[in-house]
Amino acid sequence: MGLFDKIKQAFTGKPQETQEPEQVETTQKYDEGLKKSRQTFGERINALFANFRTVDEAFFDDLEEMLIESDVGYETALKISEALREEVKLKNVKKTNEVSQVIVQKLVDIYGEAGESEDNTLHFAEADEPTVFLFVGVNGAGKTTTIGKLAHRYQQAGKKVLLAAGDTFRAGAIEQLQEWGQRVNVPVVASKAGSDPASVVFDAVKEAKAQQADILLVDTAGRLQNKVNLMKELEKIKRVIQKELPNAPQEVLLVLDATTGQNALSQAKQFNETTKVTGIVLTKLDGTAKGGIVLAIRNELHIPVKMVGLGEQMDDLQNFEADEFIYGLFKGLIVEPEAQAAIETETEPTTAEDKGETDGTGEK
Repeated sequence: MGLFDKIKQAFTGKPQETQEPEQVETTQKYDEGLKKSRQTFGERINALFANFRTVDEAFFDDLEEMLIESDVGYETALKISEALREEVKLKNVKKTNEVSQVIVQKLVDIYGEAGESEDNTLHFAEADEPTVFLFVGVNGAGKTTTIGKLAHRYQQAGKKVLLAAGDTFRAGAIEQLQEWGQRVNVPVVASKAGSDPASVVFDAVKEAKAQQADILLVDTAGRLQNKVNLMKELEKIKRVIQKELPNAPQEVLLVLDATTGQNALSQAKQFNETTKVTGIVLTKLDGTAKGGIVLAIRNELHIPVKMVGLGEQMDDLQNFEADEFIYGLFKGLIVEPEAQAAIETETEPTTAEDKGETDGTGEK
C-alpha cells in the first residue's frame, strides 16, 4: 500500500475515540497548526480550476506556477506537472475533481518516495554519557525558543538538562537563553558577550559530564553573511565537543523559519554546505501559508525534518510525523472513498454550455 492509499485510509480508518489520547492530541495539533497552509493550498487549486475549462498547456504552465508559489519547490513542481501530463494521457482525466485528486496524489507520492529511507528520529548517546544537540540557523529563525521548549520537554520527562549559550555575538542572545533557562528551571552555561563560542561550549560539556547530565542543548551564532567564518566556528565547536565526547554531537539540528518559504530552502542549502546537518526543525508552521516547504526540503535536499513548531504553547514543538503532516496539509483535498464513488458515477454535462460547445462565435 502506497503512502497516498495509507493517508486516504487514515481519513476513514480508526476513529479518534479508539486512538490513544496522545495520538488524538498530536493529530489535532497538526490539524490546527497547518490550517493556514491547507486553506491557502486549497484556495490556489480552486482558483486554478476557475480559470480553465480544459487541461491544456496553459493549464500546466499555471499549475507549475501555483505549486512554486505554494513553496513545494521548483523541482517538485516540474515533477508534478510531468506526472499529471502522463496521467491525463493514460486515464483521459478531464474533470476538475479528478485532476485535483491526481495533483494531491502525485504530491503525496513524490513526498513518500523522497522520504522512503528517511530517519526522522532524534538520536541519543549511550546511557553513560550526555547527549549533545547542536543547534544552527540564522538569527530570528527560532533557535533559542526551540531550545527552551525542548529543554522543557526533557526536563518534564525527568531528564537532567543543561543549556550552552554559544551564540555570544548577537545582542541579547545570552540573556534570552538565560531567561528560558529560568522559565523551564534548567541551568545555563554562559560567558560574557563577545567571548569565544567554542570556549563556552567546552565549559558546558565539562559541566554536563561533571553533573552527569542527560542532555546538553547548544545554541550557536547564525551569521550566514560570512560563511567561511561560520564554518570555522562550527568546526571548532564540534572539535571541542568531540575532545570530551568522541561520539557527540548526536544531532546537528538546523532551525528554519517556515514563514520565509523558499528563503528557508536557500538557508538549508547554505548551512548544509558549511556543516553536516543531521535534521531540520521547522518553526512557525502555524503562522504561515507556506507548509509546502517541507515537501521541497524533503524532495530537493533529502534532509529529514525531525521537529516542527505548530504553535506558541510550550508543548507545540512536536516530533515530525509524516502521516500527520500530510493529513494536516491535505485534509479536505483528498477524496474519501464514498465521495470518490459519487464522483465516478457523476453524469457528463448535458448542455452545450456545460460541455463548452460553441459555434466559434461564443454562441451555443
